[in-house]
Amino acid sequence: MRMQQLTQKARQAAGALALLGLEEKNQALRAIRAALLASADAIEAANQADLARSQAEGLAAPLQKRLKFDSKKIAEVISGLDSLLGLPDPVGRTLLATQLDDGLDLYRVSCPIGVIGLIFESRPDALVQISTLALKSGNAVLLKGGSEALETNRVLARVIGEAAASAGMPDGWITLLETRLDVRELLDQDETVDLLIPRGTNEFVRMIMDNTRIPVMGHADGVCHLYLDAAADRQMAIRLAVDSKTQYVAVCNAAETILVHRSLAGDFLDELAGALKSAGVILLGCAETCARLGCELAGSWHTEYLDYTAAIKIVDSLDDAIEHINRYGSHHTDAIVTADQAAASRFLRAVDSGNVFWNCSTRFSDGYRYGFGAEVGSSTSKLHARGPVGLDGLVTYQYRLLG
Repeated sequence: MRMQQLTQKARQAAGALALLGLEEKNQALRAIRAALLASADAIEAANQADLARSQAEGLAAPLQKRLKFDSKKIAEVISGLDSLLGLPDPVGRTLLATQLDDGLDLYRVSCPIGVIGLIFESRPDALVQISTLALKSGNAVLLKGGSEALETNRVLARVIGEAAASAGMPDGWITLLETRLDVRELLDQDETVDLLIPRGTNEFVRMIMDNTRIPVMGHADGVCHLYLDAAADRQMAIRLAVDSKTQYVAVCNAAETILVHRSLAGDFLDELAGALKSAGVILLGCAETCARLGCELAGSWHTEYLDYTAAIKIVDSLDDAIEHINRYGSHHTDAIVTADQAAASRFLRAVDSGNVFWNCSTRFSDGYRYGFGAEVGSSTSKLHARGPVGLDGLVTYQYRLLG
């Protein structure tokens, strides 16, 4: 009953948000920005308490990295808010206009989705990103973070809620859920919740998808590939391999498998392995790679390591690389390094992923880097939203016929 009341209140708030103009929403976002800066010490103190408790409880190292919310993270979310403030209103845009007859005009107009549930693990920054994106797109949100981030999430939700209220936002537009029972009950609210966005491990996202009738937007894992083509600039290939793997290992857009064309499997492979090892990477590989480098065999090609581990596989051709990616990848982000434009074009058209890159690090797959202000997550679905999901992914549309 309590969850029904919370989601019904959120639906009422969503109705009020849908009527707000751009300046009203931006005023609330500016209030949130100021409040986050003013509360930085309290946020960091709460996060330190969460980190200490989680370390004592043996939380996995990749999750501890995601849990950390220090001054650098606060600066990042503030930068994201600044970008968000500069974006146009995603609501009320005319997407199509046609005259059906004299005095009969049809318009397709963007509108909010309604009520969105965000369920995430060890990512306090996700709370800030989704709540502010939801506000600007006119949606109400129910947020459930992992127990490991409870204190941080409480402070963030309080600061954001109070700041938005001071700017006139409706009561109930943001709700923090705290227990596993809350999650189970939320998954049953298909009559009042329009969309769920889970962010976390593969097992976590799969559990959400398998236990609700509410539409789910997100990805289950991030098995990203970097293919080093026969025509690759060798120094560029090494730089991009090291960056894609090591720039931040505990995220879904870090490269997990590096595919190397057979023509590069000699001295270049040794140089590549040396660069990765110097960056702290533990290498696994196919039988041929292991024979040359002396590394261990990769247990599975569909593995998201989320740490300083990478698998290297030697492939015979571009088509072999594409086939491997489409078979073992997670349709998240995959990249080719090559000076051959025809090979790059074939790769970009044939790889079935939400983000496909040419001569770029896989780490560029990010809503902030795409200019979206921030992102609520990355979708590997082909329906509604794909890739990093920003404001445009949080609106739908309706047809308005004017007689």
